[in-house]
Amino acid sequence: MENKDSLAKKASYLRIAAAELAEGMKEGNFRSLYRGQGIEFSGVRDYIRGDDIRAIDWNVTARMGRPYIKVFEEERELQIFLIVDTSLSMQLGSGKRTKFNSVAESIALLSMAAEMNSCPLGAVFFDGEIQFSCAPEHGRERTMVILKQLEDLPQKAVSGSVLNQAITGATKILRKRALIFIFSDFRTADWEQPLAQLAHKNDVIAINVKDKFDQELPSIGSVPFIDCESSKTMVLPSSSEKFKKAWSEYNESGIRKWQDICVKRGVFPAILKTTDEPLKVLSEIFARQNGSSRK
Repeated sequence: MENKDSLAKKASYLRIAAAELAEGMKEGNFRSLYRGQGIEFSGVRDYIRGDDIRAIDWNVTARMGRPYIKVFEEERELQIFLIVDTSLSMQLGSGKRTKFNSVAESIALLSMAAEMNSCPLGAVFFDGEIQFSCAPEHGRERTMVILKQLEDLPQKAVSGSVLNQAITGATKILRKRALIFIFSDFRTADWEQPLAQLAHKNDVIAINVKDKFDQELPSIGSVPFIDCESSKTMVLPSSSEKFKKAWSEYNESGIRKWQDICVKRGVFPAILKTTDEPLKVLSEIFARQNGSSRK
């Protein structure tokens, strides 16, 4: 497991890597994931001869008795918002990184890239409670506040997961369209409808954080396992090939179901494994085009 000050020790590397992500943000490929042109409706004006009739606002035209055209303006400022799961299940990991370690490095990269591009940055962190939230703002100070909160929160994690409340809270905080990253293992319920509402007016990228143990158990006999969220204990026959196969199939099925929900709700799904380099995964997300969302 990486130690507490690993992000500080990696600061120089992270700054260089974040510059690469900053370029990906400028290219704006994410805008075409589900939304199209990356422009916002700003109002209407009188129709002028030669205007594209496809831009006519028929509702206003009918009310006013003369033709009106919809006016759009290009989105020039990209807001970044982070929804981050810091619950106890995120502290688990079978290798050099826990799920939370992978997320922390990802958040550092995104925060620095947002700062480099002068993008307003906001966040909400949660476990069994909402632990921290802030509306998007510019600047180095906002980046440092978010990273400091991220460093401190695992030391006081509360059992449970209020992912649904975190998503609902983000919907209320955001006043303008934003690019939203959700980092979680999604080991909770009741988040689908809030997610749909969030994605209705924002570009949302859901990143499901996975560890090797989520797919494959080590063969160590019948051992007690404790669910760190509910504190329930059960004995699992980890050496049983039949059980190991069922475990793997169950988790694969869960991933497919999660991906289908995301796509159905207009959300871009991605997987971040604890063995992955966060920079590589994030760079691939920015580089992808419509529909190529599954691994």
